Amino acid sequence: MKLGLHLKWAGLTALTALAAIVAACGGSNDNPDVGAQRVKHVFVITLENKDYNDTFVNSTQNPYLQKTLPGMGALLTQYYGTGHASLTNYVAMISGQPVTPATAGDCTTYADFVQTGTSPDGMPIGDGCVYPASVKTLPDQLKTAGLTWRGYMEDMGNDPTRESATCGHPVIGTTDQTNHQLAPSAAVPKGDQYAARHNPFVYFHSIIDSPDCNANVVALDKLDADLAKISTTPNFVFITPNVCNDGHDGDGTGAAGKGCINGQPGGLKSADEFLKVWVPKILASEAYKQDGLLIINFDEGGATAGQTVTVDSSGKQHIVVNYNSSEACCNQQSGPNVKYPLTLTFPVSASMQYDLNFPAPGGGRTGAVLLSPFIKPGTVSNVGYNHYAMLKSIEQIFKIKEYLGYANQAGLASFGDDVFTN
Repeated sequence: MKLGLHLKWAGLTALTALAAIVAACGGSNDNPDVGAQRVKHVFVITLENKDYNDTFVNSTQNPYLQKTLPGMGALLTQYYGTGHASLTNYVAMISGQPVTPATAGDCTTYADFVQTGTSPDGMPIGDGCVYPASVKTLPDQLKTAGLTWRGYMEDMGNDPTRESATCGHPVIGTTDQTNHQLAPSAAVPKGDQYAARHNPFVYFHSIIDSPDCNANVVALDKLDADLAKISTTPNFVFITPNVCNDGHDGDGTGAAGKGCINGQPGGLKSADEFLKVWVPKILASEAYKQDGLLIINFDEGGATAGQTVTVDSSGKQHIVVNYNSSEACCNQQSGPNVKYPLTLTFPVSASMQYDLNFPAPGGGRTGAVLLSPFIKPGTVSNVGYNHYAMLKSIEQIFKIKEYLGYANQAGLASFGDDVFTN
């Protein structure tokens, strides 16, 4: 258990004046905190591509996430993503696996991971997107433990010609068409802004080759009914908004040409509106009120050090983007499959491509908000956490003794009495 210094957070109520601000780097915590041991239902909502200062300091678009929700639970000021681009982070959250060249590029081709060996620390060596059945996930662990799980994906199946409404993913070896959003139309009245790369469950053969995938990876509109009773609420709930409501698309201003394909503003504005709908539903559920934990995190930070445009000898235009949000915490390892500094290339057309430069492993400081009956309102933790630490924490909550991938890294902190303060 981590020791904390409890200080007053100015401007909050008398109750939140008991908040805990823990200034520590975090250490190994293989004995879950008493508060964590009381949790029986975990809910995760993952948003997209925002740095801590964007979300919790500078933005005026998201007062609910920036001020209201931290005042109701815990703000983790030192929570970090584990990589770029998006998919690497989602994979890490449920398996502990590090980046591969393909996942670093968001797997525009939905291809199998081909393993050529195993690293000294037990990581599969190879490249590709969809891991073999031998690579286990949190859902595999939960099933073995007799516990339940479900992933709820907004917009999945809106265009059934593109992806199924359950376990929606491309055919192995084909281009991922879900990287392109569809505006509302006569054929697809609601539009379709589902992105497979934000659905971690469909990148593991242990899931997609099982009937569990169609049963448990479902559209978001199934969540209301599942929250109605404790008996129908899964022990582990993972919620992915569409690419507008997770803040990925649009800048949130509502300016012409700056929004999402469906006309919504996107950015933190749309993310805040999404949370205003779904967080109260979760908090009102009997499962949450009895023994729940809600985690609201971001996949990665989005800050860059600017971009330049160059033209090569063939006349192709290169948009060069240098990221400064590759900060990491917790002595994060890069894994055996990529070397840093790393450049990712994304062709846009025959005459244009993006060149993204990342100096080091890590996905940037994003922050996170945690709510639970076992967390005092207004808690603030400055302990370092990342997606691997979240996975380890969830494994501990469900009394799973084996930590997957880099969740098993020596010295990695898990949510302790800096978080569970009630």
